Amino acid sequence: MRPDGTRVRDLTAIMQALPYVMPKRYDAQNWAEENLDEDAIRDYIRAKRREGRSVTHMSLLVSAYYRAVLKNPKINYFVMNRRIYKRNHFCFSFVILKTRADGTPDETTLKIFLEPEDTVFTISRKIKEHIDRNLQAAHNNRTDRFANFAFRVPGLARLVFGLAYHLDLHGLLPRKIIDLSPFHTSLFITNLASINTSYIFHHCYEFGTTSVFVCMGRPVPDPLAPEGVRKKIMPMSVVMDERIATGIEYSRFFAELFRNLKHPESLEEPFNSVLAEKAAVK
Repeated sequence: MRPDGTRVRDLTAIMQALPYVMPKRYDAQNWAEENLDEDAIRDYIRAKRREGRSVTHMSLLVSAYYRAVLKNPKINYFVMNRRIYKRNHFCFSFVILKTRADGTPDETTLKIFLEPEDTVFTISRKIKEHIDRNLQAAHNNRTDRFANFAFRVPGLARLVFGLAYHLDLHGLLPRKIIDLSPFHTSLFITNLASINTSYIFHHCYEFGTTSVFVCMGRPVPDPLAPEGVRKKIMPMSVVMDERIATGIEYSRFFAELFRNLKHPESLEEPFNSVLAEKAAVK
């Protein structure tokens, strides 16, 4: 048993076989492109701002994603060493730009853990608190400090990361290291619109347990809008590990995700209400 998940054994023969047919995460990557209704998202964000509440594109998408995962838990599975595991938590990672003390630009990666009691507002607050703390020029988070230590001694980084990789394969990587690693995450997300850039299809890392990578791009005019109507969409790419769920399970997940984004007010309630709904259905 791994510190971050439990092995899933009640799988169909084909699902058990997939990690052997496609042993590497880059073997099993599927790509999808979706377009979000940028006008509807911005209208909601502005409405909440008038109420004195802060909501961002990222917090809204993460909230919709997490709520959909609670209804479709297989999307939170991951593959390690040809075995499929059920993650025992939900977290997401993302990169922010910061400025060093000498004025040069830098990047740091943040990782935030969520709970079923969260709402879009608590997630927005968690994101803001993490970003504010890590934007300080003199601040290095635990992940940064660990990386700096590993690269300080020649040859140490290769030894440290090689050892971590092999320990991870056999479920022996300590929970403290897993919690530090942004690559051991339910979701890796990036908002390239924040730097006025189009979306890309970003690979899922082979190191770690990332099963889904979502990228939001710069909003663009909707080419399908009626003539004379000004409407914008936000293109979004999704790269996913096909070994963790079947096509129909992914389909149901995405249907729920976009249903949440279409009705963002549903994200204002604690997400554990989803679990109560599932229990009632059973």
